[in-house]
Amino acid sequence: MTELVRVLRGLRRLTDDPRDAFLHRLRIGLAVAALILILSLLR
Repeated sequence: MTELVRVLRGLRRLTDDPRDAFLHRLRIGLAVAALILILSLLR
């Protein structure tokens, strides 16, 4: 569990620019969606 928290903290992005924060969240969301899709296709 500690490793998961460490990885998730590494994904956080601290920025004041809302556009940059949105793009970062969008990239992370797409990466997670692709991972879920790949895992579901492997079953």
